[in-house]
Amino acid sequence: MPLHVPPAPAPALRSVLTALGSPTAVREARTPSLRAAQGPATPELPLPVHVLDPITPEGGSATRLAGWRFLIRCGDRAVAAADTMLTPDGWAFSHFFEGPYIASTEQALHQAEALQQAYQPRLLSLPGLYMLALWLHGDHTADGAEGHPAATDLLVPLAPAPKGSRGGRPVPPCQILWQHPAS
Repeated sequence: MPLHVPPAPAPALRSVLTALGSPTAVREARTPSLRAAQGPATPELPLPVHVLDPITPEGGSATRLAGWRFLIRCGDRAVAAADTMLTPDGWAFSHFFEGPYIASTEQALHQAEALQQAYQPRLLSLPGLYMLALWLHGDHTADGAEGHPAATDLLVPLAPAPKGSRGGRPVPPCQILWQHPAS
C-alpha cells in the first residue's frame, strides 16, 4: 500500500529550500555529504517529528509536534536531512544533519510501502528510551501534526536502536511504550 505522507507547512519547506540555496548554511552545516554533493539537493518526504512525553503515574502520556524533518536527496539517494522547528514567528530551518538515521529511515519507509494497510508516516522520538522510531499511523487522513500512537499503529525503531528493541521491525506501540519511563 502506498504511504500517505502528510503535507508539511509551506513555511517549513520554504525555510529548508532557503537554507539549501544558501552556500553559508550548507557550508556551516558541517555535513560532508552536503558539501560534497554534486547536482541539486532537493528536500523530500516531509515527516512530522513528534516527541513522546514521559508517561504519568496514571498511565497517560502525550505527544507533541517538535518539528518537520525532510530527507535531502542528491541524485538517487538521501544524503542528509533537514530539521525545522516552530518558533514564535512560525516555522524556521533548524539544522542539517547526516548519519545512520537517514539510511534507516529510508529503509523503514521502503518496508512500510510493502505493508497491506495504508499508513501515514511520522517520526516519534522517545527520549526516555534514547530511541527514534518511524511511526506508522493507521489513520492516513489524520492531521500529521496531531495524535498519539494508537493500538492499530506500528512503530519501527530506527537504527541505531537501543539494545533489545527489535530495530527495523514494525511492532505495535504497546511493545515499545511499556518500556517508556514515567516522569
